Amino acid sequence: MTFQPVARPKVERGPVQRALLALLSDQPRHGYELRHLFEATLASHWELNSGQIYSSLERLARDGLVVEASIEKAGGPDRRLWAITDQGRAELLSWFRSAVPRDYRLRDELYVKLMLAIATRVEEPQEVVQVQRRELFRELHQHTAARNRCDPRGELPRILLLDSAIMHTEAELRWLDMVESRLQLLTQRPAPPLQPRPRGRPKKAAGDQPTAFSPATRRIEQSDGETG
Repeated sequence: MTFQPVARPKVERGPVQRALLALLSDQPRHGYELRHLFEATLASHWELNSGQIYSSLERLARDGLVVEASIEKAGGPDRRLWAITDQGRAELLSWFRSAVPRDYRLRDELYVKLMLAIATRVEEPQEVVQVQRRELFRELHQHTAARNRCDPRGELPRILLLDSAIMHTEAELRWLDMVESRLQLLTQRPAPPLQPRPRGRPKKAAGDQPTAFSPATRRIEQSDGETG
């Protein structure tokens, strides 16, 4: 059964809220069940606490994507059942059918550190590269060991996640190799010239006339009053 509340404006939301919509797509569920299903689906890689679940559900309810379907009374604390709405189902399908933008870290801290090391010589760029390489090899070893401990018959989702982490780490190591091979060219690069920027407000065109409420008009009016 699908419930339909008053429509709300669309807003940006994170993966936890999307996941809750997906887990509600087949039937209403209460918060404890949603938390268990979330962690089981992601092979216990991503754990949530009750506060995260209920704050996400309340946000979805405010946006019209879920509703409180009923309250279960089973001898213990009351448990609220949550159900997806038609609007929530439409947004869920839109999420599944759209690509996930990847963050290519164009404002990456490591890149900033390397460029500043080259520009300021506070530390040698080669040392910055070596420190980062050691950390990446440590992470690579950690991810690889975790993957090797996985059982392919029952932990395939976790293996896929670790494969992704391993490949991203290997790619960053290759990038560091490329940076290292070009350090001499980077250090010989001339410093970029400073481009002066005009200060203050832009000058008005010759044909522009001061408006009735402009500072120029007020100065003229004050001058007229003083001479009179």
